[in-house]
Amino acid sequence: MANASVVPSGYQQGTPASPEWLNKGDNAWQMISATLVGMQGMPGLVILYAGLVKKKWALNSAFMALFAFAAVMPCWVLWAYKMSFGHKLLPFWGKAGLAVSQDFLIPQAVLPSTSYKNITPAATLLYPTATMVFFQYAFAAVTVILLAGSVLARMSIKAWMVFVPLWITFSYSVGAYSVWGGGFLFQWGVMDYSGGYVVHLASGAAGFTAAYWVGPRLREDREEFPPNNLLLAIAGAGILWMGWSGFNGGNPFSANVDSSVAVLNTHICASTSLLVWTCWDVIFFKKPSVIGAIQGMITGLVCITPGAGLVQGWAALVMGIISGTIPWYTMMVLGKKQWFLQAVDDTLGVFHTHAVAGTLGGALTGIFADPDLSSLFLPIPNSKGALYSARFTYQKRKRKGAFYGGRGGVQFGKQLVGACFIIGWNVVATSIILCLIKLVLPLRMTEQELKIGDDAAHGEEAYALVGKGQREIYIQNGGNNDFVQREENRV
Repeated sequence: MANASVVPSGYQQGTPASPEWLNKGDNAWQMISATLVGMQGMPGLVILYAGLVKKKWALNSAFMALFAFAAVMPCWVLWAYKMSFGHKLLPFWGKAGLAVSQDFLIPQAVLPSTSYKNITPAATLLYPTATMVFFQYAFAAVTVILLAGSVLARMSIKAWMVFVPLWITFSYSVGAYSVWGGGFLFQWGVMDYSGGYVVHLASGAAGFTAAYWVGPRLREDREEFPPNNLLLAIAGAGILWMGWSGFNGGNPFSANVDSSVAVLNTHICASTSLLVWTCWDVIFFKKPSVIGAIQGMITGLVCITPGAGLVQGWAALVMGIISGTIPWYTMMVLGKKQWFLQAVDDTLGVFHTHAVAGTLGGALTGIFADPDLSSLFLPIPNSKGALYSARFTYQKRKRKGAFYGGRGGVQFGKQLVGACFIIGWNVVATSIILCLIKLVLPLRMTEQELKIGDDAAHGEEAYALVGKGQREIYIQNGGNNDFVQREENRV
């Protein structure tokens, strides 16, 4: 009879399945965080987009997000992960390489380019590389899905299928390596705790650029674009909000005290921003808006992301107030006055909720980053925001700090330079990618397809509400797509 006390080798420390360097708590939290981030994209953004758009575009919008979530994975493991977190090729780009063999995935995770001079070594984590590859994949996938929000309701699905892998390769990987993977912005000390620049500013800038090249929606859609299911949108927003616990809480790469601070700050800022945005809606429009509340929630989440584990709770509260105000103003006031904001048809306002809020968050992190919290996460010694560099000299009655001649303004300036690089690269790279695709495929659907919507793009519809499942207009999938015909589908 077998000895009942024998422990399987998979549970024993010091075995190949559980080596001495493995911290099971960190590994478990990191995989949970990765799953939470992944759920922000699928199903979170999938159903958020499906609910926020006009009925005839519900399926197409959801599918664009679903396709992107899947398409990023093979790109990530075949070349893009190492371009983002591997060995240095250029100051802003890592060397491409495979991340699919057990020789690479099972050993302890190391980010080889993240050593800082001869002061701090490269980040070496307490779990296998496979965990890090999956965690960072979820961020890459969410980023390109966010970008999609700018071009919904007119971009050709075929063009989108080509665009996603190209954008991940030539745009996202550059930002990720430059800021996170050990590139020149990382070495310079630009702070981006969890993706305010790499994810949100990049998606906002690239999305706005893509909206310009793809062109606007039909005039009738642009003038009247009611959400088809706000309850569905709220459900998607809820998944997005709760998933942010993994988005920000997973970026210390460990289940430590800074992770806890990051999670709490995330929800402080998001809640405050939602409330402030709603108050502005009530003050100016005399009633609260559900869509406005969702937008306020998102701007709060985006704004805190660059500094989630770097700022104190009171600073997260202040950032929530600001993120519920400035993006509201750019969307609700400037967006209706400034010609360049009106000229580009950004379907879901990704420019305001992600580019503006991401830039705002990065700049405020440069002011509010606490030196003690920064030392828990950042490899560069003496990292701190402008507020903590300021000194008051009573004898001279003069404050030296962010804007008064002291060194406090250095970090704030670095944050602005970092934002400019991310914006500039994404505008240029996205433009080149779309112009090249345009040589082969049309970027937008035909006028006839734009009038029909989902049925023209997929031969399917999200809802069949006429009669007993009869659809008003149908282009037969697999048949003659040169003409429009009516078909009754029995359900």
